[in-house]
Amino acid sequence: MNKKVAWGVLGVANIAVKKVLPAMQRGEWCQIAAIASRDLEKAERAAKELGIAKAYGSYEELLADPEIEAVYNPLPNHLHVPWSIKAAEAGKHVLCEKPISLTVPEAVSLLRTRDRTGVKIEEAFMVRTHPQWVKAIDLVRTGQIGTLRSVMGYFSYFNRDPKNIRNIPEYGGGALMDIGCYLVYTSRLIFGEEPTRVVAHIERDPEMGTDILTSGILHFPSGQSIFTCSTQVAPYQRVQIIGTKGRIEIEIPFNAPIDKPCRIFRDERGDLSGRSAELLEFPVCDQYTIQGDLFSQSIREGSELAVPLEGSIRNMAVIDAIFRSADSGKWEEP
Repeated sequence: MNKKVAWGVLGVANIAVKKVLPAMQRGEWCQIAAIASRDLEKAERAAKELGIAKAYGSYEELLADPEIEAVYNPLPNHLHVPWSIKAAEAGKHVLCEKPISLTVPEAVSLLRTRDRTGVKIEEAFMVRTHPQWVKAIDLVRTGQIGTLRSVMGYFSYFNRDPKNIRNIPEYGGGALMDIGCYLVYTSRLIFGEEPTRVVAHIERDPEMGTDILTSGILHFPSGQSIFTCSTQVAPYQRVQIIGTKGRIEIEIPFNAPIDKPCRIFRDERGDLSGRSAELLEFPVCDQYTIQGDLFSQSIREGSELAVPLEGSIRNMAVIDAIFRSADSGKWEEP
């Protein structure tokens, strides 16, 4: 059996063509064997650009290809579950872009499909296996900043294009779904717990209807996480992890660069200027390469996935509660 897993790709989304697929092609375990689009010309153009052997003019044709073992699904949010289910029912393992679904019941239906078909399905939270996050979590777990009490996260960019899928409510657009899901996921990851209740405030675009500025507090048994995400302010991202004896700052937590080392800071001296912080640098790597290789390796070796689907359902439950809280003005339980 070939060590490399044969992958098929549903759609020619920018994130796929520009970031994820080139990264996977550099991996040791991935072969991008086919790409599909509802427009054959677009599929052929992407295939030529990336050196992919096969191009299909429909997703159904790709799923019918017996050589394809795994499918990467970067379709718009509202198509994540329907096409992931179709891929699983065709016997393909599925790596699906986040958010895994639009609602908890949708995510549960995906879990049932996984259990029925026996394939692997994972939400593409590529940050989970980036070395900077692996190290940050290890520092927390080993008590390097004392007892964890607080997490603060920020993630934003500016995009007011009404035709962009991130700005279309019916497609699952908006700040919380697109980038806030990272802040929820990493808060749960850092604490290693589930939040017991959440409270949130949302500001919506008066014309497009999507949430454009969303802030929340997640109450955990061990502490609190506060976050803000926005699609209409200056691009910025940062995560602060604060314990009783020190703090960790992740400089570029989500869009980790592939052309320079990533950096995190650990400070146990409390110098408010930050000059006392210890700098930890990580060699240049691509988190999409790591993600693809680990998923493929899991297929070949039967190892566990880094992001279990059960956890993705819990992540969606928190997101649902955040939306409910913004509407009710009260604390809500996931």
